[in-house]
Amino acid sequence: MAKEKGFWESERNKSELLMLIVSELAEAMEALRKDHYANKEMIDGLYQDVMIHKYEDEFNIMNGPWKKDFEAHVKSTFEDEIADVAIRLFDLCGGLGVNLEKHVEMKMMYNSMRGYKHGKKF
Repeated sequence: MAKEKGFWESERNKSELLMLIVSELAEAMEALRKDHYANKEMIDGLYQDVMIHKYEDEFNIMNGPWKKDFEAHVKSTFEDEIADVAIRLFDLCGGLGVNLEKHVEMKMMYNSMRGYKHGKKF
């Protein structure tokens, strides 16, 4: 989607991409500090609509009520900002050709061989 929206028309600055991830983490922290969480009942309904209609072009164009409900009950919440972190991380890895799944699997295997709390206090 980032390519469709024009974000990869030229080479991207890796430091800038990393800082955009950090900025999304900061926004998640602010939502947490404000106790701003998504409405769980609304999330279930909105997500169900996405799963039913995600392949219909007209859903993206014509479903103003869905967008308004998302903005009212999900946008800028802790969950929404964490989703932004993941999206930016996946975008970075995809754009740079990093196989994130492979690296996560290897890191999890490595971490499984380490001691309790990796020998640290926290």
